[in-house]
Amino acid sequence: MVTGTRRSASLQHWVAAQGRNGAGQADARPGRGASLVPPSSIAGRALMVIIAIMTFLGSLTVGGVDLVRTAAADWTSSIVREATIQVRPVAGRDVNADVTRATEIAVRFPGVADVAPYTAEETRRMLEPWLGTGLGAEDLPIPRLIVVKLADDRRTDMEAFRRALAEVPTASLDDHRQWFDRLRAMARAVIVVGLVIVALMIAATGLSVVFATRAAVETNRPVVEVLHFVGARDAFIAGEFQRHFLWLALKGAVAGGLAALGAIMASGLIAARWRATAGGDQIEALFGSFALGSTGYAGIVVLVLLVTGVAAVTCRLTVMRTLAAID
Repeated sequence: MVTGTRRSASLQHWVAAQGRNGAGQADARPGRGASLVPPSSIAGRALMVIIAIMTFLGSLTVGGVDLVRTAAADWTSSIVREATIQVRPVAGRDVNADVTRATEIAVRFPGVADVAPYTAEETRRMLEPWLGTGLGAEDLPIPRLIVVKLADDRRTDMEAFRRALAEVPTASLDDHRQWFDRLRAMARAVIVVGLVIVALMIAATGLSVVFATRAAVETNRPVVEVLHFVGARDAFIAGEFQRHFLWLALKGAVAGGLAALGAIMASGLIAARWRATAGGDQIEALFGSFALGSTGYAGIVVLVLLVTGVAAVTCRLTVMRTLAAID
């Protein structure tokens, strides 16, 4: 008897709110009736904060993946367009003559755009950060390097190039293929890990919405049961909850996405201030200038929409399953 009285009172309160809003009084959504779910509550604000945090972390992951992917593409394109000839100093042979002969072979080989042999002085300067100053060419058997720029509009036959360099026994060709394969594998691994992290964050967001929806249904269970028993369609009741959580998820996801974009831009400004330092140069070499490309922005927008959609669909399914249990 007490339960029936509570249901009747709850229903009367909701119907009265419908009438007041229909008469033009204050409502959060003009032209619509009162919502089954309170427009603002501690649980709702907590859920919005959770969604914002998850979207923020997911957007940072998407942005980081885009930065690494762009940097890896730049690295691999530079590696593919270059090759290096090493001429080792060997007793009984004139290393300068071997460098000259290897340079002549490289210049005449089809597909080579430019050849730049390093002098002994340039080689010493290149090794000074690791071996110190005052290093003489005779102190260590340091190979001489010849940097070969490959033409972009044609594919160079590297095996034929190696066979041509066999005329110089002390020369060997490194086409950087090993580094290219490693960088490509690293970029793919980063993308896969990033997608897994984003998927886990979306799953966690969905679980949070499930718990919040169940709590909201339990809080408003008297009204939900009365509406259900007097013939209200399940789709109508689920739609009321869905609109509420859709709006919460949209606000949280947009806030998280914008915060992530701000963090990435702030990181770019900080990296720009450090650009002249050794650490800043290393950061720029790894991640570029922290400038997102079109794919990065598109990825964050898609993530925001995906989080919002997952929250809305999860809420609707949860309510429908709850109403099915009432039957």
